[in-house]
This record gives sequence, structure tokens and C-alpha cells, in this order.
Amino acid sequence: MIETPYLLFLGDAPDQLAAKVAQGIKDWRPENAVGQFRMEGCKADLGLTDMDLAQAREAGAKTLVIGVANRGGVISQDWKKVLVMALEEGFDLASGLHNLLRDEPDLVAVAEACGRKLHDVRIPSVKYPIANGVKRKGKRCLAVGTDCSVGKMYTALAMDAEMRARGMKSTFRATGQTGILITGDGVPLDAVIADFMAGSIEWLTPDNDEDHWDLIEGQGSLFHISYSGVTLALVHGGQPDALVLCHEPTRAHMRGLPGYQLPSLEAVRDTALALAKVGNPDCQVIGVSVNTQHLGEEEARAYLAKVEADMGLPATDPFRFGAGKLVDALAAV
Repeated sequence: MIETPYLLFLGDAPDQLAAKVAQGIKDWRPENAVGQFRMEGCKADLGLTDMDLAQAREAGAKTLVIGVANRGGVISQDWKKVLVMALEEGFDLASGLHNLLRDEPDLVAVAEACGRKLHDVRIPSVKYPIANGVKRKGKRCLAVGTDCSVGKMYTALAMDAEMRARGMKSTFRATGQTGILITGDGVPLDAVIADFMAGSIEWLTPDNDEDHWDLIEGQGSLFHISYSGVTLALVHGGQPDALVLCHEPTRAHMRGLPGYQLPSLEAVRDTALALAKVGNPDCQVIGVSVNTQHLGEEEARAYLAKVEADMGLPATDPFRFGAGKLVDALAAV
């Protein structure tokens, strides 16, 4: 197990979105977030206390978590200097990057010399099956997005929290590094061998009570050239009974793809639903989750009202305004 609490390492993150791993931990497990460590030039800020390593140890932090999700998931040489010092200071390290801590000989050597642990959460720990498409008991809801990093995980977590508060049977199912670091369990889907991705989601969402909902953390986008494969694995492996569309309305283009514009919500609805019906003919789209963090409150409410009118579906920002509308719609399925 990864020891808590954490010092969240933001490195030299170029923008706030690049620190989404740390942001997710801070928002959903604030008791585990002692402070943040930012390098020179860092453009992200979680609003936590800036600490050096000694201050964080004094405050009780036990693990330095790499809270940055850069393109390709690479540990830079500048980062490595801090990581080595952290091990020497008495921290364990935890990371969800594709560039594994255990594959860096210098980090391994220092960790062994200092008696510290390296935690790579993006390594499958189970021999997953190939998907068989057999219908499972219980119900499942999947968040699908117009782009990467638009709030699919936040949507599922907010819905799960609201359902639990109502006494409904619900489980958040993590499929990425941030969700796994928040909950301590899940499937690191983008690190699973392609033939087994859909099967890993079948494994993650097994038979359950008929009135139990699995809230499956979405990944990527069916319209994102780089990451559409993981999204389709979730759609087919999850066999969702319900889909929630997720959108961030201020994007100028797909994240990391300046030559590609975001699809419309209508296009995502029609494409995702058609693909979901391959595995579950009864699947339906039940609502829209909009990430309004870059909109003022009046502008956000006006935008949500327009989405509801245009789509004929309940729309909310579940983190800002609550997930009640989405849970109401889910309860009616």
C-alpha cells in the first residue's frame, strides 16, 4: 500500500491541466494532500501550501506523488534531481506515468540504499481475460467525452458520492492513474495489452446486485486520434446501461491536437450510443456533464440551460453545482 499523506509534486507543469493527477487527489482526498512542490517555471497551482522536502516531512508527508500527467508520461532529468533528493529525505515515491520509476536505475539504486519504496500504479497487477461479451448482473454507467481531460473522472466520482448520500448502491470504478491513487484500486487501462483492454473492464465490473451501479471512470475520447482505443474498450467492455456525455466548452481544439476541433455533443451522443448498443442494446444516454471551471457562474448556468434545450437531456456541472440531476436521470433507467 502507498503510505499517506502525500506531498504532491507538480514539477514544471506548463499549465493547470497538466497537473490533473495532483488536482484530482487534492479535490477528492484532501486529507491526503499535505502540500505541493513546484519547480521553477511551474504554471500550475493547487492552492496548497508550497513546501520544500524538509518542510513536507516535518508536516508528516510520507510519499512524494508525481502529480503531473505530461504527454508520453516521461520523467525528465530536472524532475529526477528532486526525486533523488526526496528518497534521500525519507520519502517513498509514487507515480502513474508510463515512464516507470522501477525502470530508472539511478532511482532504484537510491531507493534501495535509503530503504524507500517505488510505487508504479500504471502497471497491470492482474492477468486480465479477453472480453467475452457475456451480460453481467447489476448496472453500469460510463462517462464519455468530447475530448481528453474534460471531467469524466470527476463526473463519475460526483455521481458516486451523490448516490451513496442517497443510500443507493454504487461503486466508483477507477481506470486511470488518478482514480487509482484516489481510491487505491482499479485498472490502469492504457497500460493493458490491447487485446485484453475490454476484458479488463469486464473483470473490473463483475456481476452485482440488480440495483447496484458501477460508475466507470471514462478515458480519452472516441474522437481523439491518439486515445480513442481506450475509450472503445470501455464502451464495449463496460457494456454500460447508461452514458453521460462530458464536455469542456472553452477548448480551442482537441488536447494535444491543434489540427482537430472538438466534436459536437450530438456527434458524441450518436457515435457512443451506437457503439455501446453493440454490447448492450438497451443502453441510453441519460445526461450531460459540463466542466464550467473557465466560465463565470451566470455564464455557466446559461450554457447549461442551452445544452438542456438543445439536447433534451439534463445538464449540470456535477463538481460545481452537484450531481443531483444526473443521479435523478440514472435512477429512472
